[in-house]
Amino acid sequence: MFKINPLRKRQFFGSIIGLIVGIPLIYILTLDATEEYISIGPMNTGHNDLKCFACHTDAKGNLLQQIQSNFSHTIGVRENGVDFGTKDVTVDNCLQCHDRPNDRHPVYRFSEPRFKDAIKNIDATTCITCHTEHQEERVSVESINYCMNCHQTLVVENDPIDISHKDLIAKEQWFTCIQCHDFHGNHKYAVPVKLADTIPMKIIQDYFDGGSDPYGKLKKYTALSLEDWLKSFDK
Repeated sequence: MFKINPLRKRQFFGSIIGLIVGIPLIYILTLDATEEYISIGPMNTGHNDLKCFACHTDAKGNLLQQIQSNFSHTIGVRENGVDFGTKDVTVDNCLQCHDRPNDRHPVYRFSEPRFKDAIKNIDATTCITCHTEHQEERVSVESINYCMNCHQTLVVENDPIDISHKDLIAKEQWFTCIQCHDFHGNHKYAVPVKLADTIPMKIIQDYFDGGSDPYGKLKKYTALSLEDWLKSFDK
């Protein structure tokens, strides 16, 4: 009669236990009810109702193929690795819901050669530079003086404001830009002509952190909801 090595016996039972525990656990983690437990952080303002699959789409190939491809890349047999589990989130994911014709600063514009120096300081070719997800806020960019990267030579004809744009730029008062203008130009509101009537910085920062909208509730465009986004695939 064969004598089974105790080590082999432990390995066998360990594998069985691993399968019994692992398979149900993997299944449970794929359920909608467990999304909050596997998320790296809370959703940003306005994205509270989104599901993971809205941004994190399945990567090409099955799990084994993805492991093989990335292992081959690691040992130098394959030139490039592949997405594992889900695809990387890109600006294309954002634009599926947020693309609009009236955007004053569309991301594609910053791919033009004239902005090559500006994007070295702030990469405006991608949404996540300013809107990093899972931060529970609206705008995540560290400093709001970003207008300085493109508007140093701005000239406004018949400047309507009481302290001219020329003077504000000369004094490097770049934070005043966002006190008058929302970056994407999506709000319907009257731009103030007196600096004293602009939106205070404290309120702007609260808005960036997820607070109420100081530019008003009237918008030229409303982003797609999860339901509308799903319906767009049926067209």
